[in-house]
Amino acid sequence: MKILMFGWEFPPHISGGLGTACYGLTKGLIKNNTEILFVVPKAYGDEDTSAARFVNASDVETTGTQVELEKLWGNISFIQINSNLVPYVDEKEFNLCASIEKVEKREGIFRHKYDFTGKYGVNLMEEVARYALVAATIAKNNTFDVIHAHDWLTYAAGIMAKRVSNKPLVIHVHATEFDRTGENVNPNVFNIEKQGMEQADKVITVSNLTRNIVINKYGIDPEKVETVHNAVDFQGREEIEVERNVKDKIITFLGRITYQKGPEYFIEAACKVMERCNNVRFVMAGSGDMMKKMVRRVAKRGMGTRFHFTGFLKGEEVQQMFALSDVYVMPSVSEPFGISPLEAMRSNIPVIISKQSGVSEVLKYAIKVDFWDVDAMADLMYGLVTYPSLSKFFVRNGQAEVNSLKWENAATKIRKIYEQVSKNI
Repeated sequence: MKILMFGWEFPPHISGGLGTACYGLTKGLIKNNTEILFVVPKAYGDEDTSAARFVNASDVETTGTQVELEKLWGNISFIQINSNLVPYVDEKEFNLCASIEKVEKREGIFRHKYDFTGKYGVNLMEEVARYALVAATIAKNNTFDVIHAHDWLTYAAGIMAKRVSNKPLVIHVHATEFDRTGENVNPNVFNIEKQGMEQADKVITVSNLTRNIVINKYGIDPEKVETVHNAVDFQGREEIEVERNVKDKIITFLGRITYQKGPEYFIEAACKVMERCNNVRFVMAGSGDMMKKMVRRVAKRGMGTRFHFTGFLKGEEVQQMFALSDVYVMPSVSEPFGISPLEAMRSNIPVIISKQSGVSEVLKYAIKVDFWDVDAMADLMYGLVTYPSLSKFFVRNGQAEVNSLKWENAATKIRKIYEQVSKNI
């Protein structure tokens, strides 16, 4: 079976868990006798070609008359917003995001070639729209059985590919606008998500938490929505030994510093722990639109000497951070799944996760707390760094638990979904 898959990022060039999930899933699907043609806005040439065959959207020339293009768009519309649409980037990256259009017209035929940034910045909505146009050309020039689109950035591309090919569309919801912003949703992003879900033949969600949002907030038929939990890939990953220059215990937050990830709750809990013991340090690893606000918050609490900001970490830097840590905390306000706790558990670290996370549905040996309950969160942090036997219990059992969560198993479920939608066409 051949799958035309649309993504926005792929390792080693990632900004979060989306690219990591796509990588694990493609590797799992290969073991399930599935061939993947993976499209990204911008390919760098160092992607793992054993996982999929890649198409660089920046290299694809789109052609067509004005009438053909308008007909292809149908009722999909985009509104350009001159603002930082989503909180994935810091200010430096925001200013670097620019899209270059190369357009030529010959005898009434438009020829378009776009140089995508593949970033999450000021021209994001513009790139999403152009990516959809390129998707139509790719679908027209390739043979495949099913279209699979990951996250809202690629839903329009999936719809366009479906219109051109009449092949079934599966969309994969890794997060919704309600996860990213709470109730203050961006209506344009919401509409794209809703259109994608309505046009899809099947909707895959990464947790039952997300499935309920899709059904209740977007009005999608429950029969159409199926949960396939994420997993984690440890293949080729070696144990990392690092030298610790401090005797203090280290409690780590690792993720985007955005509303969704709950960084302020981590800081408030950390402040309460510091009041009880002076042998603990806290690390906030990541970047995002709330970075400066969190730095000011730490300074206001007088925590600066024992609270550290690393900025965005990737690859081996993440593994080094885990190796230095004694406790990992994910206090997300709304987390569709959350792969980082699995990576932390694999690195022999006890984890505290919010009950408002999808990964809490599959983990027994992670300590769960409401994101807003900073008193309980602080008590748990204190307990894990103070009582070695408690920490060892969760490390020992968590290691065995996380090793059973394999992408190959998730891919088997998704392969069955492909077969189901193919039969219905």
